[in-house]
Amino acid sequence: MSSLLVKLHTPQLTHLDELVALDQCCLGGLWTKDGYQRELMSPNSHFWVLSSDSTQTIIGCGCFWEILEEAHITLLMIAPEYQGQGLGQLLLYSLLRDALSRNLERATLEVRVSNQPALSLYQKFGFEVAGQRKGYYQQTGEDALVLWRRGLHYPQFQQELSIWQQQINDRLTANHWQLSMVEGKSKQTTVKSEQ
Repeated sequence: MSSLLVKLHTPQLTHLDELVALDQCCLGGLWTKDGYQRELMSPNSHFWVLSSDSTQTIIGCGCFWEILEEAHITLLMIAPEYQGQGLGQLLLYSLLRDALSRNLERATLEVRVSNQPALSLYQKFGFEVAGQRKGYYQQTGEDALVLWRRGLHYPQFQQELSIWQQQINDRLTANHWQLSMVEGKSKQTTVKSEQ
């Protein structure tokens, strides 16, 4: 079977409709088009998206807010038909790598108490439960767990990133994905995960 190309890049305003459609599919319409536009234009919001070359559409999105020394992860979503293939790991890794490059010291996020796949992913990346927010999700009244990942600025975290990168590359290869990273607006690097 041949590899599928997945592109990791920062979204542009031209991607607003795709982001809203993905949000509706994955999160039930958490953010509006205006909300995404504000976030894309904010200097404190940092986005990464995954696009499939075969469909020419965005299939995943992650975002964090830079608040003092903290990366507050506000979004992490993968289109349902692409879940379970390592793409969520790739996005979370990319967000944490970006946070490290900005000299942030810790990361935090909220997750539904019932979302076991997401909890498992976050714990794999060293996030720990720090608290619970009662009735946090307005549509369902479900509680959220507050998770923290400390020590992003320590050398050990850089070592962990290297290990995760190899594990993610192996997982992508096993699922027939080839990764292309677009850094900034012009530089593109293809990382062939097949060995």
